[in-house]
Amino acid sequence: MTTILNVKTFEVRKDNWAEVRVHRETLSTDLQPNEVLLKIDRQALTANNISYATAGDSLHYWAFFPTEAGWGRIPGMGWSEVIASAHPQVQIGERVWGFTPYSTHHKILAGHTNSFSFSDVSPHRAGHAPIYCQFDRAAANPLYEPAREDQDSLLRGLYMTSWLVEDFLELHQQFNATSCLITSASSKTSIALAHAVKQRGKLRSIGITSSANVAFCEALGCYDDVISYSQLERLDGTAPAVMVDMAGNAKVISQIHHHYGNNLQHSCRIGATHYTEMVPSQDLPGPAPQFFFAPTHVRSRGAEIGVPALLAALGASYGAFRQFCDSWMTVTHSQGESALLATYQSVLAGTADPIAGQIVSL
Repeated sequence: MTTILNVKTFEVRKDNWAEVRVHRETLSTDLQPNEVLLKIDRQALTANNISYATAGDSLHYWAFFPTEAGWGRIPGMGWSEVIASAHPQVQIGERVWGFTPYSTHHKILAGHTNSFSFSDVSPHRAGHAPIYCQFDRAAANPLYEPAREDQDSLLRGLYMTSWLVEDFLELHQQFNATSCLITSASSKTSIALAHAVKQRGKLRSIGITSSANVAFCEALGCYDDVISYSQLERLDGTAPAVMVDMAGNAKVISQIHHHYGNNLQHSCRIGATHYTEMVPSQDLPGPAPQFFFAPTHVRSRGAEIGVPALLAALGASYGAFRQFCDSWMTVTHSQGESALLATYQSVLAGTADPIAGQIVSL
């Protein structure tokens, strides 16, 4: 029996991410061949999602989920349930994890199915990295625990990025550095990187954060040292270092480059938690900042050592990180339109409590 669903989707202005709306439309459960309809259950909302808006044009994140001109749908990671399926290998009731818009429902064209996952092969997804189009089946995931769904929504995707960055540094022998400078140290992506660096044990991890978050970062135990943005002169500029920038603050990037000069061995840019201070950095001493795109590293390392070996190493490390987060992270749920909008604005402004993991549902 055909059902008409009332769908709500969170959107932001592409040129002003603080301007938001909830777009309303209807969606029929009457599907074309191989279409699958997902009911979105819960999604993480972190500073990592602000980074997707940052790269909305350059890395085509806005094209994940097209909408009206001028508006964008930020991708979110989380759990959904298949509520209608016209694909013979995708069953109603399946629980899946992957990228969706912040919405109540989402329709895809399913393909590339196997026992572990299926993908959205809609024409508008053709140019995107396969990892971003994939939906993993909970029943086939050896690490899946129903009680940890919130934690996986918050941590799994960002830990993959951070683990791959650390693997990239290892592949390049840490660029002969002795320490790793990590900006926006209270963000979960930065904490994940610090954890991966500590596991490897070849670099000192130095967290750089706001004065208000220094004590929090110190208490985590994954940073060897933590300083505030106002204390950058404390850094030993004579010692070789690499920087992994999660903040996107042009002033901070410039200060660190000038402080270290040629002793900065590599400058890696990932996120942009300080979106209001993003000004292109030019004429910096030392190495030019390079953007790290996780799917590119997955392809190259997968070709080198095999995708199964890569995923096995990542999975083992992620399991340890998940347990580490049990000691400090709490999960906060925001249900409904008003709650989601308020949570988004706090994450965008950088005022969200770093201890809290924000899970949202429309």
